[in-house]
Amino acid sequence: MMPARGFLTVIGLLAGAALGAPALAQQAPIKLQVAGNLLATGLILKNKEQPFFENLAKTTGLPIEVDYKPMDTTGIKDIEGLRVLRNGLFDIVTLRIAQVSRDEPFFLGLDLVGLNPDYATARKVVGAYKAKFDERLQTRYNAKLLGLWPFGPQVLFCKPQIGGLADLKGKKVRVYDQSLAKFIEKLGGVPVTISFGETQQALSLGVTECAITGPSSANSAGWPEVTSHFMPIGFQIAFNAYGMNLNTWKKFTPEQQSKLEAAFKQLDDEIWTYSKDLFDDAVRCNVGKEPCTTVKKYGMTEVPVSEGDLKLVREAIGSVSFPAFAETCDKSFPGCSAEWKKVLGPIVGM
Repeated sequence: MMPARGFLTVIGLLAGAALGAPALAQQAPIKLQVAGNLLATGLILKNKEQPFFENLAKTTGLPIEVDYKPMDTTGIKDIEGLRVLRNGLFDIVTLRIAQVSRDEPFFLGLDLVGLNPDYATARKVVGAYKAKFDERLQTRYNAKLLGLWPFGPQVLFCKPQIGGLADLKGKKVRVYDQSLAKFIEKLGGVPVTISFGETQQALSLGVTECAITGPSSANSAGWPEVTSHFMPIGFQIAFNAYGMNLNTWKKFTPEQQSKLEAAFKQLDDEIWTYSKDLFDDAVRCNVGKEPCTTVKKYGMTEVPVSEGDLKLVREAIGSVSFPAFAETCDKSFPGCSAEWKKVLGPIVGM
């Protein structure tokens, strides 16, 4: 027969183990499946996004295991970002705003042609629009907004010789959203929607004669190898967002959520700065100027940006891109255009 003292000791150990079990269970790592940006987009993914996710557990001190994959290695297309985020196929998804706006036109309101002529204006736009963006993301797509940053001004690459925007008349131009498509139509061009990964080949084969994207991404994807003329006029600024499925978000305590938000805030700030540095350097590299330190140097012909062409882009917000956006967005989100004017009207004078 066990002595009373020994029996009580055993009971105490068993009780302690039982009480400790939930605590141990809570320490089990939360596994995060992350669909990142497109591998083909280049240096922001390589030098900022991927290292951030691979080191997220260490940075935050949270019990997480992150499985990061660039979206174009998963078989998922960038236009499907909101769908895979909502259904929980991935816990965190990089949302390419222009591409996912086909499912949610309200998000395109963040980057209409003519709205973001420079980084300073883009910062103001994000500051004003972010809360409404997050609200819409949560209510319609069961996801929490964690970050919002730009690739940088989206500029023009052409295979045939051009001297300005007037020369796009009759030419096939690769675009990636409806706002840009409407603007190209106004110029007399023929908008062609082609995914980023397929554009270099499309330019090579003549499927499209010109194409629009950021100068660094285009350089990394080899566009200067199949085009001759480069015009550094910014149509949009190409926002990207990070969303986390709300079911995953709720697995974290409020304190842990704060740590995640702080980490993403730091990443956001770093990418905003890095994006500007990459843009300036890639503009020089594409036309063979120095210093050129981040991407490959080419000898493209730089097309001067005239005041007339700048004016065309600036005025597009009132004459083309906002009216087109309002028509589409109001159909899926009653009051969408009124909400846009309330939030962003003061910034653009509308």
